[in-house]
Amino acid sequence: QVQLVESGGGLVQAGGSLRLSCAASGRTFSNYAKGWFRQAPGKEREFVAAINWIGSTTRYADSVKGRFTISRDNAKNTLYLQMNSLKPEDTAVYYCNTDPSYEQLVTMRRITSWGQGTRVTVSS
Repeated sequence: QVQLVESGGGLVQAGGSLRLSCAASGRTFSNYAKGWFRQAPGKEREFVAAINWIGSTTRYADSVKGRFTISRDNAKNTLYLQMNSLKPEDTAVYYCNTDPSYEQLVTMRRITSWGQGTRVTVSS
């Protein structure tokens, strides 16, 4: 079973940047699609970004398009999310997850467990 540990969150001013990391251990599923999701206070968890297993295809939520960049290093079993031009509405706990299917990952339909996430707080 794969274990995913998110890190890199913190407090940043609006307009700032953060880089999140997601380290995989155990059965790493390097040939699976991987993605980032977030849950803001009082809101449901939502899709943020996804990348296919070889890193050739990415998809972003409209709210982060042009500001966030997802990438992966399969040799290091690590997923990244570079977040630039952060806004207060980006404040949330960010989670990573994986699925064999890139399309299914985006819908979150088959995700049954989540890690602890990493908290991002953007001050205005």
